[in-house]
Parts: sequence; structure tokens; C-alpha cells
Amino acid sequence: MTQELLLGIDAGTSVLKAALFDANGCVHAIAARRTELSTPRAGWSEVQPYSAWNACVEAVREVLAAAGVHGQRIAAVGLTGNMIGAWLIDGAGEPVRDAILWNDSRTRSLIERLSLEQPDLLATIFGISGCVLETGCTLPLLSWLAENEPTSLERARYVLCCKDWLKFRLTGTVNLDATEAAVLPGSAHKRSYDDILLEMFGVGRYRHLLPPVVEPDTVVGGVLSDVAAATGLRAGTPVVAGAGDVPSNAVGLGAVERGVAFTILGTNCQSCLVFDRPTFEPAQVGLLFSVPGGGWLRAMTNVAGTTNLDWFADRFCCGDATTDGEARYDSLEQLAADSDVGAHGIIYHPYLSSAGVIAPFIEPTARAQFFGLRPEHRRADLLRAVYEGVALAIRDCYTALGTPLREIRFAGGGARSRLWGQILADCLAVRVLVPAGTEFGARGAALLAGVGIGIHESVSRASSVGLEIAHVYEPDSGRQAMYNGIYQVFRLLREAVLPAWQRSAELAIQ
Repeated sequence: MTQELLLGIDAGTSVLKAALFDANGCVHAIAARRTELSTPRAGWSEVQPYSAWNACVEAVREVLAAAGVHGQRIAAVGLTGNMIGAWLIDGAGEPVRDAILWNDSRTRSLIERLSLEQPDLLATIFGISGCVLETGCTLPLLSWLAENEPTSLERARYVLCCKDWLKFRLTGTVNLDATEAAVLPGSAHKRSYDDILLEMFGVGRYRHLLPPVVEPDTVVGGVLSDVAAATGLRAGTPVVAGAGDVPSNAVGLGAVERGVAFTILGTNCQSCLVFDRPTFEPAQVGLLFSVPGGGWLRAMTNVAGTTNLDWFADRFCCGDATTDGEARYDSLEQLAADSDVGAHGIIYHPYLSSAGVIAPFIEPTARAQFFGLRPEHRRADLLRAVYEGVALAIRDCYTALGTPLREIRFAGGGARSRLWGQILADCLAVRVLVPAGTEFGARGAALLAGVGIGIHESVSRASSVGLEIAHVYEPDSGRQAMYNGIYQVFRLLREAVLPAWQRSAELAIQ
């Protein structure tokens, strides 16, 4: 192993992080910068591209200073970031307009109209990409721009995604990696674009805007001299293409082999399972990502994850729950420990989002709810039910995938909670492993950089090297049996209440 370091850059929606790792994937320093988002109209989500780039420059400069290392020590740079969206640049490499982000919803009415004109649109998209169509996907955004801002597309030379804009600024090269190209939407089998889908969105004439596609571990260029001066990196430092945030997290978590499952419990909750071939079940639900190294992963998303716990703590715990990181989880767990498995009969559905639920079923009118309240219930029971409700929703997602699990890698802010880790193990009846560390997206980007320059012989090898497990939760057979019964009620309730959700929305009383 070399003593050189690998730099991983992870461009989140509102926070960009730069982290330094050694060849074993051990973190040496982390720096973060916020990017300013804008909402010019209701439902729009944009960012000024140079805001993201300046955040990148500052974070890289800071992480080198924090680690006390010179840019000569950096062997390679890898990137990851929030996926899809539309980052338009012109022939001179300048932004055509503010970047449109993945969580933008301006295309909703366009998609509804196209679906009426082409009744097979959504089924065709899923059959080719394995993904439900999101409003912030690149192709519908191009279609919206063609109708509403045609001059923007006339001025554009390329449409990029977030990390690929940063990569262009670092190296002057233009490309998209295979994990991004397949979810624009594109083709899961080809791991690239699909001309049929371009035509269905009416943007076939803009095919020239899509950059060349490369594999995530490809060295695409070197750090430009002016960028080196601004960041402290060495001019010519190899830069690797990188992967989108979900596939990069899979690499960072050591989850690239068939049958490995991982759940990232953050603001939203991603439950993923790796396959050795594209899989399209369950139909019309979830997302399918290419995994660096050759696999695919199905991702089932609950749009409200730790949001449920934060909401409860803010509304009902007041000063009883500190807002300081792990201390917050400790204080909440002490309170929840005053209840028992099953929360004395309370069941909670964790659909605490105005978007409802999108996995394992799609229902925009779905809402969070407590069931089974009795006069003797206490705050501790309600809190315990929140922990359990999120775990039951995760089980619901994995059940829909229909594949038995051996174990689950558990990460994200929720993985700091030992109570959640044990409930998850008991509820799903599998071992739950919590890898040491936090910045798994940046770790994946750095490890892909190591593959690109030959430090690691393969993505599989890089993903497993140096990965440490901080905690292991073993399922308890007694609690497992109890959760089997609770899960049956959880499912019955969410199926029975569906008409009430829908009628409530019709009456505008949600």
C-alpha cells in the first residue's frame, strides 16, 4: 500500500464535503461547505453552478490544511454527488442558466400530459431503466426546457449532472459516468442512454447535448494548473470519473457483491439490495442503479427517515432531548427504553412527507399516523412506536424485493442509534452491521479513484479493503416472533387506510 492519500469529493444537495482517505479507506480529514439553493418559483429547486464550484474549491483547500498535507501527497481525486437534474454549459464551458436539481418538480404537469398522450410512457420507462420516473430526471427537464426555455438549449453544448460539472471544472474534460447515464432515465442493460426514451420525451434532437459515457473508475484527466493554484492540489493529479451518490455509497459501504443489502437511514431512507443482473421487480416501484464493477442495485426509498424522530423530539420532547448529535439519540433512547417491544400496542406509519410514500408502493396522499392509542399510553410508548414504525417500513421495502437477506449494512444518521440498530435486527430477523465511519459516499469516490490509478485491482477489492465494523446487532428470536405479528398489522393498516388517505386529499383536509 502507498502512503499517498486519495481525495473524495461528495456534492450533496446543500452541503459539499471533501474527505482525505488512505489507500485502506481510512479517513484522515473532512471539510464541508454549504451551497446556497434557490426556489425561483414554487416547486423549483436550483443552484448557481459557481456556488457549487466555489464550495468545492474551499472544501478541498480546507481539508488539505486540516490534514496538514501538501497537494503532492494526493495520488488521485474521485467525485460523487446528487444525481440527475440539468447542469447546462455552453461551448466555452460557462453555465447557460442556474442548475436544476434532482428534487425540482416543475415537470409534473408535463409528465402528466405526456402520460395521457403516450399511455405506455411510464411502463416503457420502467421496462428500460428499472426506475420510476422522478420529476427532477434529466430527460423530462430537457423536455420542459425545450417548451419553456428553448434559447437555453440552443445556447447549450452539454447537459451535465452535479459531480460532472465539478469534474469539468477540475479537468476541462466533459463526460458522464455509467451510473448517471442509466437513470436520466436511460438503459439499465446498456448502462447508458436510450434513444427510445429520448424520443418519447420529444428531445431526440438534443441527443448531442449528452456527453460521452465512461465507467466510474476511468481516469478522465488531470487537475488543471489554475485549479491547482486555487485548491492546493498538484497540477496533473489524476481525476477519476466517479459515480452517483447511491452507487458511490455502495462502494464505500463494501456493498457491491450480489446479495449484499444496505440501508442508509438519513433524512430519507434508502434500502438497497445488490444483484448480478438488472432486476425489475417489484414493477413500477423503486430505482435501479448500476454499481461500479458490474452489478446492479435496487433501491427502495421511504422519503421520510430520521425526519420522523426529529419531528417527534421537536414537538413532544422539548428540553428532554438535547440537539447535540449522538447525545440526542442517547437521551431519546433513554425515554423510549421506558416502553417495550410493540410500544404497548401502538403502531406508527412513518409517511411523514407531503410527497406521501414511494416505496414499496406509490401513494402521494399517504400520511403518517399512530394507531391503537389508549388512555394509559405514555410519551415513551409513542416514541418507541416511531422507532419501530421506521424499522417496519424498511422491512416492508425489503419484503417487496422478494429476496432473502443474510445481513444488512446500516449507515446514515440513524445508524448512530443503538436502539434503532437492534430494533432493525429483530424486526428483519437478520444481522445488522454498522460500518465504522460516516462519509461513505466520499469514501466510495476515493476508493474508485484508487482503482482508477491501479492502487486497487478491482472495485470489489477496493470496496472491501480496510472496512471496519463498529457495531453488530444480532436478532433475538423472541422479539423476532413478536415483530412478525406486528408487521402483519402494520401491513393490514396501511392497506385498509388507503381509501381514507385518498378521500382526505379530495376533501383538502390533509
